[in-house]
Amino acid sequence: MNTIEQLKSGELIGAKMVRIHCGLTSFPDEIFSLSESLEILDLSDNCLTDLPIEILKLTKLRILFLTNNNFTVFPEILGKCSQLEMISFKSNQIQSISEHSFPPKTRWLILTNNKLEVLPATIGKCHRMQKLMLAGNKLKSLPNELANCKNLGLLRIAANQLNVLPEWILTMPKLSWLAFSGNPFCTTIQADTTGLELIDWADLSIDVKLGEGASGIIWKAIWNNGMSQLPVAVKIFKGDVTSDGLPDDEMNACILAGAHPNLVKVLGKLKPNDENKKGLILSLIPPHYKILGHTPSFESCTRDVYKEGTVFNINTILEIARGIASVAAQLHEKGINHGDLYAHNILIHDSEDDIHPLLGDFGAASIYNKGNKSTAIALERIEVSAFGCLLEDLLTHIEVEEGQKSTAIALMNIKNHCMHEQVVQRPSFVEIIALLSKL
Repeated sequence: MNTIEQLKSGELIGAKMVRIHCGLTSFPDEIFSLSESLEILDLSDNCLTDLPIEILKLTKLRILFLTNNNFTVFPEILGKCSQLEMISFKSNQIQSISEHSFPPKTRWLILTNNKLEVLPATIGKCHRMQKLMLAGNKLKSLPNELANCKNLGLLRIAANQLNVLPEWILTMPKLSWLAFSGNPFCTTIQADTTGLELIDWADLSIDVKLGEGASGIIWKAIWNNGMSQLPVAVKIFKGDVTSDGLPDDEMNACILAGAHPNLVKVLGKLKPNDENKKGLILSLIPPHYKILGHTPSFESCTRDVYKEGTVFNINTILEIARGIASVAAQLHEKGINHGDLYAHNILIHDSEDDIHPLLGDFGAASIYNKGNKSTAIALERIEVSAFGCLLEDLLTHIEVEEGQKSTAIALMNIKNHCMHEQVVQRPSFVEIIALLSKL
């Protein structure tokens, strides 16, 4: 984090990245002294309402974060920023966007948690768009022109006012990660919690924080269930709309998913307390599990990144692929689209002899009507594309031993089939399981 004092003193001259979060009410003129170097500017958590025309002086600016500010209008001047490709106005008060507002190189646009009712049709000219996050607005429809964004891989439209899921979404050639829960068109299936423990806060001894995501914080805890003291994980939901959707939808999908060897087991639900915080009690994952991959970088945009030197042998890839395909098949059998099938949501055992992948994080999960067969088939095949991306990433880091080349080629063929640009030409997860069982 940088300070306004550093900026004013000239200490940041030549900087490629600047982050200032200090309640600014106006755009600091001193930033223009960085016009020859600045590529990433983060002015989140301030009180800004507009941008000066002089922002065009920042000719190298590629990434602009203005999360948690007070914008009510998307600044039209950004449409003239020739190098700008990633923009975040998450959690502002934006109500309108003019047709000239989108920079020509836009590929990652975050408008989560605003007040948008309409998107301009010119968004369809953003042909480089790979990631579009629109959850938590008031959108009643999406422009058909958005179908021209053929490179779109991730789309978040949860928690809006959409009465229908546009047909063109189901034919997008590269769409792999889709979240749409919390809209009027969505199917409402409430998970059966009959056999689920309702756990009192008083029966939990909260220990250390294990992690934090967009929707909540996970804590290690001891659950005194009357018979024993059981180590568990407790996910406490924040209650606000996230980049993916609503916490209530996540909880419901997580419970509805049911038991599976490659899913983290749900043990119970928290009883509401005075603060009305909601939460789930989950099996505690042993410490020898590790995250398979890491969240996308600015450069990779929609694709996970892996630690330098990461290598997978063919048996590891097969075990991961079989386990995750099996989970995904169960989810879609129940009419659940995970929406975030990524390596960064998969944990694996830190042992080549027993990988045992576990899929988690239902924050982007959406429930759909299995009775509408054509839509159900298309939604599953969109998730199949995400599985194909996962396979492609793993195969990028493969180490092929003697006699395993044919298996590697077969996996590559499955990956290609999963990522077919014609959505309906992709296999189902049941078909993928059958193909993997032959290897």
